[in-house]
Amino acid sequence: MDQLNVVAWEGRTEAMAGCISEAQAAQIHATLGDANAAAPRMGDPLPPLWHWCAFTPTVPMGELARDGHPVLGDFLPPVRLERRMWASGSLSFGAPLRVGEPFKRRSCIAKVTEKDGKTGPMVFVTVDHKLYSERGLAIEERQDIVYLDIPDSFRPPQKRPMPQTPAMHRTVQASEPLLFRYSAITFNAHRIHYDLPYAQQVEHYPGLVVHGPLQATWLIEAARAHKGRMPRHFDFRGVHPMLLTPGESPEIDIMALEDDCGALSLFTGQAGHQCMQATAIWEETQ
Repeated sequence: MDQLNVVAWEGRTEAMAGCISEAQAAQIHATLGDANAAAPRMGDPLPPLWHWCAFTPTVPMGELARDGHPVLGDFLPPVRLERRMWASGSLSFGAPLRVGEPFKRRSCIAKVTEKDGKTGPMVFVTVDHKLYSERGLAIEERQDIVYLDIPDSFRPPQKRPMPQTPAMHRTVQASEPLLFRYSAITFNAHRIHYDLPYAQQVEHYPGLVVHGPLQATWLIEAARAHKGRMPRHFDFRGVHPMLLTPGESPEIDIMALEDDCGALSLFTGQAGHQCMQATAIWEETQ
C-alpha cells in the first residue's frame, strides 16, 4: 500500500445536493416504517437517518469494483484492501430536514490512519459531513470507514452478551427482501447484502450481512419511540457482523439500558450476542 498516496487524501472535500421526494419517502417508509402509520408527506419532518437515502452513488456500472462498491480514488482514497465496512458513526441533530425540501451536504476527509490488527493491515478513513437546509445546519455527522484484506475464512470478533435486564426490548425480523430493499433505497450495490454466493464464497461470511446503517436506523428509531422524541446526539459502532444465515433464526433483538441522566445505551443482537452498540443522548443529559 502506498501510504503517502493514501494520506494525501486528508483534507479532500466534496459538496452534494440532495432531497427526499414524497415518492422516495413512501419507498423508505415501506421498507423501514410502521406498517400501521402513513408515510411522511411533502413538508413533514424526515425521520431519523433517512438522509442516508438522499446522497446515493450514481457512478456507471463500469466504475463498480467486484464487490459492487464504486471504485476508489475519486473522493475516497484508493486503499488497496478489498473489504470495506462502515465501522462507526456519530451524529448531532439541529433543524429537522423535511420531505421534499432541497438540502446540501459538505464533506471532508478528516483523517486517514493505517494500523495493524489481529487479522492484518487496516486503514481507517474518517469523513466529516455537515448537512444544511434552508433553516440552517441540520446534521453534523462523522463516519468511520475501515478497509481490510478479505480473510481466507470467517474469523469473527469475540461475542459480547446482550443485556440481561434491559429497560426496553423489541424484536424485528431480517429477511432477504428487507436487505434487498434497503440496498435499493440507499442505492448500495455491495454484494454481501444480497448475493449469497458472493458473500459466502468470496468474502467468506456464513450468510448475507445485515447493513450497519440499517441497524443504526433501528436503534435510533427505538430510542425515539422509547423517549417520545428525537435525541440530540447519537453514535454507533459495529462490534460483530449481523448475519442472515440459511437455517438460522432471522429474529433480531433491539435492547436499551437507561442511565440516571436519561441517556440510552442501545444494542442490536442475534442469538444472544451484540452486533451493534449505540448511545442516544437528549439535551437534559448535557
